[in-house]
Amino acid sequence: MLRPSPLRLSSGQLLPFDVPKIMGIVNVTPDSFSDGGQFDGVQDAVDHALRLKKEGAAILDVGGESTRPGSAPVGTEEQKRRVIPVITAIRQKSSLPISIDTTDAAVAAAALEAGASIVNDISAFRFDSDMLGLIARSGCPAIA
Repeated sequence: MLRPSPLRLSSGQLLPFDVPKIMGIVNVTPDSFSDGGQFDGVQDAVDHALRLKKEGAAILDVGGESTRPGSAPVGTEEQKRRVIPVITAIRQKSSLPISIDTTDAAVAAAALEAGASIVNDISAFRFDSDMLGLIARSGCPAIA
């Protein structure tokens, strides 16, 4: 049986895919469709992330902009204000891979600098023309 190669993260860490992986979702938004904004404070989000890890998450996906239908767009600086402290705090407590859920290359760049190692872009890199260049330069894996 052919096994998939492990994914090399920008941190150098290898993420094997010999078994399916669970991605834990950490929405740092007041209007999330999946959790109703329960984790929009830094400590609440970090506690949630560590609980997800304990429950078996192999990757933590942190996002600062809701993608629910009818949600208002969130600007670059506000997204960074929401996600960077959470990513920094998670990274201090866990080596679990962190993906940044954003369509904004500037947010993704700041998140990678703060400790994220994967970019998760629901637009498949269509909303921000700088996203593909960032991913190429950083060498990080990406989810489209």
